[in-house]
Amino acid sequence: MALQASISMSAMSPARAAVFCSSHVACSKEKLKLPAGRGLSGSAPLSSSFLHASVRNHRSTIVCKAQEAVGVVQVVTDSSWDSLVIKNEIPVLVEFWAPWCGPCRMITPVIDQLAEEYAGKIACYKVNTDDCPNIASQYAIRSIPTVLMFKNGEKKEGVIGAVPKATFAAAIEKYI
Repeated sequence: MALQASISMSAMSPARAAVFCSSHVACSKEKLKLPAGRGLSGSAPLSSSFLHASVRNHRSTIVCKAQEAVGVVQVVTDSSWDSLVIKNEIPVLVEFWAPWCGPCRMITPVIDQLAEEYAGKIACYKVNTDDCPNIASQYAIRSIPTVLMFKNGEKKEGVIGAVPKATFAAAIEKYI
């Protein structure tokens, strides 16, 4: 929902991005920095007379906040574990995964869907077991993917393996 309403700057042409951001960019002599990919160059010159007249002496930065939208599964690390998972006031779903794990890649879209469906009711995070082995060993993660449910800072339930969405949803429903 929130993601559908967000604007994908990487899919927008440089000219359209420049017009869209005309009230937010610096002087027309400067360049608008856009993310590379999908046919965009690294920057687009702002040479339109419309932009020149409307943005003179206005300085601002364009920041894409789509990754912080509600319902997005965020990465948790050793340093953020306590504040994001243990001290969270709402139930937390944590996926333990690794980039090389095929079943982990299979459940990623399922976890993303659940995060969107239960947005505001649960928080969803993921832990890369290669990057954060201390967290994985603390919770005796021996197989991945493993999904743990936490409530009030305590581990409540675990689901191991690539299972159907309904299995994850049933675990979530117990704690909301």
